[in-house]
Amino acid sequence: MNSFNPDFKSYFDPDHSDRGYREKIKCPDLISFQVKENESDLLVQSDKDLSGLALFYLRYFRSILQAYISYNPIFATTLKPYPKDISAHSMIQKMIETSRICQVGPMAAVAGCIAQHVGESLLKHATDLIIENGGDLYIKSSYPRKVIIYAGSSPLSNQIYLKIDCREKGIGVCTSSGTVGPSFSMGKADSVTVLSPCASLADAAATAICNIIQNKEDIEKGLNLARAITGVFGIVIIKDDKIGIWGDIEYGFV
Repeated sequence: MNSFNPDFKSYFDPDHSDRGYREKIKCPDLISFQVKENESDLLVQSDKDLSGLALFYLRYFRSILQAYISYNPIFATTLKPYPKDISAHSMIQKMIETSRICQVGPMAAVAGCIAQHVGESLLKHATDLIIENGGDLYIKSSYPRKVIIYAGSSPLSNQIYLKIDCREKGIGVCTSSGTVGPSFSMGKADSVTVLSPCASLADAAATAICNIIQNKEDIEKGLNLARAITGVFGIVIIKDDKIGIWGDIEYGFV
């Protein structure tokens, strides 16, 4: 079935300290399982039970990250773009590249990057796949999915949905917030949700754009920054009772 089914929903809630929201995002047509390794805690939904493989790939990519950090500690702490390193693993290079495009530190891209690398590995064995990593999503589905945006105490929280059509290729849908969750942000947006074929880029861009949102008047500035980032094709910014939307995206109100 390729038509849009409004019954299948996914909610963003980037509050990493409470994962109770995951009970709301489980799709009844998919098998759900959780895998954890160090700071990475993934909810994986697939048309097959790939829990063993998912944990294997998560541990593999986390080991690459941890090994690189052990030799380059500043990689884990800097808030500025990291120098190009052609000797690094392709995943590390992707984090460096996408964070440099967005002018943020490389760890701003880590959640989306891990989700996509695990997801692409699992897609060798599955058709439909949704990976949630602390509010950041990598989605590949045989029919469109609905994603509802959580925006903390904003009156627009859980009121806006995005229709995600990822039948041909996987899509990253990543959210950053300055008011929800423990992740560091220089901004005060309730949510900044970015769409890109590259989840690493979506993650870094969401962080960069959230950083410049201090009040409702900054929403247009955030939309302009999104327009300037090659590879980003959609964005939703929510601050208090105001919303800004740009790009090639379909949305509606719950």
